[in-house]
Amino acid sequence: MESRSLRYFVAVAEELNFSRAAERLGISAPPLSRAIRRLETDLGVPLFERTTHSVTLTPPGRVLLAEARIALDALHAAGRRAQRAADPEPKLVLAVKADGDAGLLEPILARYATEPGARPVTVRLSGWREQVRLLREGEADAALIYEPFDRTGLDAEPLAVEARLAALPAAHALAARDHLTLADLALPGVEPGRLDGLDRYLDTVVERHRIADLPQLLTLVELGEVVTLLPESVTTRYPRPGVVYRELPDTPPVTLSIAWPQQSRSTATAALIRAATAVAPVGVAP
Repeated sequence: MESRSLRYFVAVAEELNFSRAAERLGISAPPLSRAIRRLETDLGVPLFERTTHSVTLTPPGRVLLAEARIALDALHAAGRRAQRAADPEPKLVLAVKADGDAGLLEPILARYATEPGARPVTVRLSGWREQVRLLREGEADAALIYEPFDRTGLDAEPLAVEARLAALPAAHALAARDHLTLADLALPGVEPGRLDGLDRYLDTVVERHRIADLPQLLTLVELGEVVTLLPESVTTRYPRPGVVYRELPDTPPVTLSIAWPQQSRSTATAALIRAATAVAPVGVAP
């Protein structure tokens, strides 16, 4: 399969509309349709169910979509890493969200510096959930990232486990209590005992308010616009007079991991991962 065929397929699979996919690709619909037909013929399986009103993926199509995304990401990343390798002084790039390292960044870098053949490390400060994209596109060699995240095409090792605390405005009715439950917070779409809705809630808060960094988020908390949950290490770094942090004993902890591309064969990246796991055994969060 050629990368162009995969790009065409992914566009149709994501749009589920040949006209929109063709517009996205900058081509007309008829050659796009022919290209998809050729791909189906080459593979010997139907990738889409087509009717006059809809386009849906078949089971083989859903499998190919997941694999095609990985393959295209890997191609792009390979080119980016090749460009970076041309640097006279190659560096490792470690993606980290500001204050999203559980206090482990400096110990990891210090331990890595003692490794034979250690390279200079550039810390790439990333936005909300941006680390995965940086890894897949070859912009970063490794990343410190809180679970959960999309592990497709990535490997990861847990580093630290820490409690989640509720961040409330100081004037909130619940602020007088030392301990709260997830049910007390009544977060939209979040059910007690289940955290599958919690990350969706946090993503929605970030997107709705276009939050770029933690100070912005805490300002919204202080103003009473939102209530959120934060790792304990973050709350110790950001005391604010208008915000109170309260324990949530019934809420599972959050795990910080170091992640890297599955296809990575870099001995320098492997050494960085060893350093990270050496200074931060699972279950210990500074």
